[in-house]
Amino acid sequence: MPDVFVNYRTGDEESAATMIARELIRRFGGERIFFASNSIEPGRRFPVELIKAVEQSEALLAVIGPRWAEVRGADGRPALEAEQDWTRREIRTALDRGILVIPVLVGKAARIDRAGLPDDLLELADCQYRRFDHRNAESDLAALGDTLARLLPELGAADHDARAAQERAEAKSSKKTAQDARHTRMRTRDVEQRVHGGIGNLNGDLSGTFLNKPQGPVNTGQGHQYNAPHFEGDNAGVQFTAGDNSGTVHQRFERERRHSDDGR
Repeated sequence: MPDVFVNYRTGDEESAATMIARELIRRFGGERIFFASNSIEPGRRFPVELIKAVEQSEALLAVIGPRWAEVRGADGRPALEAEQDWTRREIRTALDRGILVIPVLVGKAARIDRAGLPDDLLELADCQYRRFDHRNAESDLAALGDTLARLLPELGAADHDARAAQERAEAKSSKKTAQDARHTRMRTRDVEQRVHGGIGNLNGDLSGTFLNKPQGPVNTGQGHQYNAPHFEGDNAGVQFTAGDNSGTVHQRFERERRHSDDGR
């Protein structure tokens, strides 16, 4: 059962109607869009198929170009004036059934004039319309599809473009999550490597001075520290303090006492 019936007049913007139908079929699926030249199987009786399709649809798009009201029938009169004109019958059936009717004005087509409509189509002039221009075909088709997806929830559930957009968003989110996790692992390794040796300042989530593998007394308490190291050579016995020391450090440095018999 179709959701959208594409109505048009032969001799007036059939190419626009074809473009609209093809795009909607691509986006929502062929079974949901009725377009006479594609949707009626060979051997089927088109009068029956046309009316049945209109009655089963949720919306009818009336594709209207500049010549829509001017195209003439075999008798030389405007086709719109004939009660059996199929374009007119399809729209009349949709209006009588309370089906959503959306006029699609193509190119330079003017807004529908009530004075040019037969009595059974007067309501068409009151329907809010959309525009389609070949120069803006891509954006106009996308906007028309978005409108239908919003107004017809079941049609919107079959929207291939919306599904593809959601899949792209999910893939992007998963990629970002993986990148964030990788960045976190790299930062963790970086901190571990920098903590492994020496005295220095830590960045990132850690801050302050750290002392790794101390070789002398280390005060990490609250009191005072007294160091009296014995220096030799290049004074390699420097003592370090670290942690949260709030006391003072007292140091006394002395040279090595020499024996009296060293000749000096």
